[in-house]
Amino acid sequence: MHFQDPISQPDQALPVEPASSVELIQAPAPVFEPTLAPAGEPTGAAVDLLDVLLVALMAVVAFFVFGSIGVGIFMYTHHLHGPGTRAMEDALAKNVFFNVSTQFVTYLVIVGFMVFLVWTRHRMSLSRAIQWNLPGRRLVVNALMIGTALAVVSDIGEVVLHRWIPDSLPITEYFKDRPSALLLAAFGILVAPLMEELLFRGFLYPALARSTGSFISIVVTASAFTLLHGAQLGYSWAPLLLIFIVGMALTVTRVVTRSVATGVIVHMTYNFVLLLQTYIVTHGFRQMQGS
Repeated sequence: MHFQDPISQPDQALPVEPASSVELIQAPAPVFEPTLAPAGEPTGAAVDLLDVLLVALMAVVAFFVFGSIGVGIFMYTHHLHGPGTRAMEDALAKNVFFNVSTQFVTYLVIVGFMVFLVWTRHRMSLSRAIQWNLPGRRLVVNALMIGTALAVVSDIGEVVLHRWIPDSLPITEYFKDRPSALLLAAFGILVAPLMEELLFRGFLYPALARSTGSFISIVVTASAFTLLHGAQLGYSWAPLLLIFIVGMALTVTRVVTRSVATGVIVHMTYNFVLLLQTYIVTHGFRQMQGS
């Protein structure tokens, strides 16, 4: 599905002379050249900064509410008497099944709110409002290649910046055993990229680009994307720099292709390649830390 720009208004019609058959034959075919939109120019998406603010508020509320419910369920099923116990602290920090299930339910609620919000404010579907735009076969292949290339760049970056990357990062705590690693891998490939692209490239980027133009909004979007991963990487500058580069590439992909769906494919491929490497090195997640 490819949608026309739902924001731009057609220019005022002007009377023109009918072209002759010779002119029609000689007229060159229009060539599409993607460019960075200057400030104030529509990006093809209908969402604005108010939408971003409302989604952000909803995300905070949803994480608090469902996180609290998850804590309550965990305490009840494990016969804990308070959230300050060591078992509860370990669940919040290291238990993949607890965190992934809570996060998955929260994501569903946020996406449902997105659908409701854009229909209420803009009277259109979520896919049209954020310029989802399913890519064609050739673009899918390109997206797979870009995602793989980003993973290779990340590998090279880790080698170059190895001395500044801590030996143990918070994210590695979740890969302590094979079941946890498998669940986190599935979530990291199938769920997280979709949600992150909806938030950052579906809502944040086009809303910012309306007032700041593409260049500034690309940098800000990539920075926000990097901060989201800060806690997982212990706020260490070297791995965060690599995530920033990935965030820039994903946002530029959104700008050039005008398709959030293409960015999702790139993001999923990037995560898949990195996790596949870990799977191979650890012999199928069987030689994990703490296993």
